[in-house]
Amino acid sequence: MTPDTATTPAPLPAPITLTMPIPTGEQLKAARVAAGLNQAQAAELMGYSLQTGSRGGLQSRTWQALESPTDERCMQGPMFAMFLLLTGQHPAYTLVPKAQD
Repeated sequence: MTPDTATTPAPLPAPITLTMPIPTGEQLKAARVAAGLNQAQAAELMGYSLQTGSRGGLQSRTWQALESPTDERCMQGPMFAMFLLLTGQHPAYTLVPKAQD
């Protein structure tokens, strides 16, 4: 074995192709509700900022806007695919931990 072949890493598997449609606010809300999360929990899971609401609880104005049927903002497809993966709702894939070597 030459030094070059001893350090050559194994080839990486082919990348997975995910369908990543942009969800409507209604689709995002349905996925959140199906996961059993409130808006603040969903926002925290996805790394969106939280603020203290007028009644003292945590809220995410960003998440509220993403679910709103009247707001122009929408969650991008890759973020929605990650949300579905993290909440176990993706139609084709499941996240599993890597095996420890």
